[in-house]
Amino acid sequence: MTSECALIVFAKAPMPGYAKTRLARALGDAAAARLAERMLMETLKNAIAADIGPVELCCAPDDAHPAFRWAAAEHGIELTLQGEGDLGMRMQRALARNLNRRQRALLIGTDAPGLGPLHLRSAAEALHVRPAVLGPAADGGYVLIGLSQPIPALFEGIDWSTSQVMAQTRARLQRHGIDCAELPMLADVDEPEDLIHVPKEWLA
Repeated sequence: MTSECALIVFAKAPMPGYAKTRLARALGDAAAARLAERMLMETLKNAIAADIGPVELCCAPDDAHPAFRWAAAEHGIELTLQGEGDLGMRMQRALARNLNRRQRALLIGTDAPGLGPLHLRSAAEALHVRPAVLGPAADGGYVLIGLSQPIPALFEGIDWSTSQVMAQTRARLQRHGIDCAELPMLADVDEPEDLIHVPKEWLA
């Protein structure tokens, strides 16, 4: 098993009506999809720049979108499928798969413009001394989770896509006596009011 830290990027295909549907209320379907693609590309750029280990792009609903194919060809990124199940099941499966091959694994989405290479390196370093690391989001969720061992309980019975995700995950960690590092809180971009956190040029 290698000591590299796998970095898994969870992403929806940036298709109108499928990605960033809540932002579409303000931007329209086409513009929301273009923003989703820009956020995907920026996330991948930061993931590669972090240089902590292999980057995997875990795709939904499949890996056929041209943006996914371009990323694989341009950067040599492995494409995998999120598969069936709720968000917790899909994340747990992706992390467990990588932890079969590596000692550490991080999983991020594409919603946090402020999640840069330094954050990712800090998270990977934290897993040298703690079994888990989380990056809290301002909306009550998290923008990053990392593990050095599979912990299925962190993904079961969580009210995903609500403001309770981080609190419920902290409670699970405490209940199971798991020491967890936390990164500084960051904003993610899900609702129209979150667009203030998006660089203006990304919306051009």
